Amino acid sequence: MDPILIILIAAGIAGLVAIVMSGYVKAPPDKAYIISGFKREPKILIGRAGIKLPFLERKDTLVLKQISIDIKTNGYVPTLDFIGVDIDAVAKIRLKTDPEGIKIAMKNFLNMSESAIAEALTDSLQGNMREIIGTVKLKELNTDRKKFGDEVQEKAQTDMNALGVEIISCNIQKIEDEKGLIVALGQDNMSQIQKDASIAKAQAERDVAIAEAEAKRMANEAQVAAETEIASRRNELRIREAELKRESDVKQAEADAAYEIQQQEQRKTIEVATANANIARQEREIELRRKDVEVTEQTLEADIKKKAEAEKFARQQKAEAELFERQRKAEAEKFEREKAAEAKRVQAEAEKFARQAQAEAELFARTQEAEGIRAVGEAEAKAIEARGIAEAEALEKKAEAMKKYGQAAMMEMIVKALPEMAASIAKPLESIDKVTIIDGGHGGSGVDSMGAYVPSVLARTIETMKEVTGLDLVDIMKAETYDAKVNRNITVSPDAAETVKAALD
Repeated sequence: MDPILIILIAAGIAGLVAIVMSGYVKAPPDKAYIISGFKREPKILIGRAGIKLPFLERKDTLVLKQISIDIKTNGYVPTLDFIGVDIDAVAKIRLKTDPEGIKIAMKNFLNMSESAIAEALTDSLQGNMREIIGTVKLKELNTDRKKFGDEVQEKAQTDMNALGVEIISCNIQKIEDEKGLIVALGQDNMSQIQKDASIAKAQAERDVAIAEAEAKRMANEAQVAAETEIASRRNELRIREAELKRESDVKQAEADAAYEIQQQEQRKTIEVATANANIARQEREIELRRKDVEVTEQTLEADIKKKAEAEKFARQQKAEAELFERQRKAEAEKFEREKAAEAKRVQAEAEKFARQAQAEAELFARTQEAEGIRAVGEAEAKAIEARGIAEAEALEKKAEAMKKYGQAAMMEMIVKALPEMAASIAKPLESIDKVTIIDGGHGGSGVDSMGAYVPSVLARTIETMKEVTGLDLVDIMKAETYDAKVNRNITVSPDAAETVKAALD
């Protein structure tokens, strides 16, 4: 979006907000704000806030606080008994706030100050007060000012309702009459009051004297009665003290006897409780001794049983350890033999490969000495790598074969041992220095018997091996035949077959 357009939009929004905020108004509780112009009915705010739309609405003020108005007759006004009086009163008024009253007040006092409102209402209130004065006598007016003020307020309120005004109170401040009759009435009342006061004083003095005499008589009688009552009370007190002392002595004697009885009962109870406690203690000791014997018996029984079980477990562990040791030693010897044989074979292959590499290196050295040296290094590296790979593959294949075939692996081990077996069988013949051949009978020569010695012994060895292990080397030799593979399901590794053939040859 174009930055200028954004700035204009922002400025427009800010201006709109400023215009709206400029129309924010809040009326205090003692004033009413009248917002008019946009709506048909004006909006009245008293003690709350509102919005005045600028240029479309206007705000007017209406004073709602209490206003004091001084009401004077401004001259003598005749009463009901035709005596002219001049009265000064104060009225407390305020504009109405109910929906109907405030509408009327808006029409009459909108935007007017307190003094202007008071001035506008003074004439009407004075007229109402003059009307009430003509209906009241001077004496009534002077003796009951509150009643007069209430009548003025009631009479004026009727006119004030039409203006939207409420009269809170109307109090009379001062009343003066044209001829000074109020003062004369006061003097007459004063003389009567003085006369009544003198009579009242004399009567009061007489009443006081009578009251004093009566009070003295009654005080004397009261004193005599009091002294008599006191003497009687003292006598009753002495009698009561004697009775209480006698009752106290009786109670004390009873208490002493009861105490002795209680002590005897307690001693008896203590002795019985002590005896019961001794019996219970002895029974408890017997029970504890019996429990100790049972615990001792159970402990001995548990110790003997645990000792026997421990010896049995030790014997079992020892036997298992010896068996495991024998098995481990046999497996170790077997593994050592296998490793030695495998090492010899790998070493022979490595030496053969090394001789071939050396021959090739010497041949190549005749053509180019520098290239020969590099080729020898590469050949040696390859030989080492090939030997390592061959050893790893041989070990891996051997482990897989031993794991998968079990009996076939055992067969292969036995077959590999046949050459050593044949050499061991023929070794005694090496120590023969001289041979004398004698006819052995059965139409054969002694040379035939001696030549068949090694094969016959090896054949018997193979037969014995078949009986012991269940492996038939003859079947191994025939493993390549159709009958062995199809009918008899014999499978032997080529290395094992070659080894057997070499041993038998």
